[in-house]
Amino acid sequence: SAPSCAAWGSNRLSCFAVHYGSDHVQHIWWDGAQWIRWEDLGGAATSAPGVVSWGTNRLDVFVRGSDSALWHKWWDGTAWSGWQSLGGSLTSAPACASRGENQIDCFARGSDSALWHIWWDGATWIGWENLGGLITSAPSAASWETERLDVLVRGSDYSLWHKSWNGVAWSDWQDLGEELTSAPSCVSWGPDHLDCFANASQSSLMSAERGLLRRTLSR
Repeated sequence: SAPSCAAWGSNRLSCFAVHYGSDHVQHIWWDGAQWIRWEDLGGAATSAPGVVSWGTNRLDVFVRGSDSALWHKWWDGTAWSGWQSLGGSLTSAPACASRGENQIDCFARGSDSALWHIWWDGATWIGWENLGGLITSAPSAASWETERLDVLVRGSDYSLWHKSWNGVAWSDWQDLGEELTSAPSCVSWGPDHLDCFANASQSSLMSAERGLLRRTLSR
């Protein structure tokens, strides 16, 4: 599968991917000085993983399982948990983000091609919630401040579509244009800053910063 990576501390990075032969989730990490060997985390994944860190030395990993449900495994700083089913009927890889300490929001395309949402409020998992839309890719999610969420997807018209949570309510869907040939991948690099990347129909890598599309790397 495609890899998914997250930082869980200063100069610390963990990357996850699904092994071709076993469908197990594999993990490799940077300990601040070197890359440490691949580790088998098991599972029966049918999608690329999603990973998020909401605190130092904390990792939460999510995949679509062989039953199309969302499955979850976490690192608490000492050991890995077992796999936990969070239900749902997913037709894409999950995308997860943290909007605060001990907070996680996960998104995926459902069997109805809409965007579905489940979240951890610090004590329990809540959802699933239907956020609508008609999407043709896995989503991507990012948070650039406490209680802020931005979710981006490729729509049925192949444009980049955006939906955000401001801490009180969800926005309407916003069309950011372009003709994408892949799912988007988004990251925040500071307050009120968001960059999204995807393959475009011109076979170029495109970046969307705060809704403005610009080509950043030609192939």
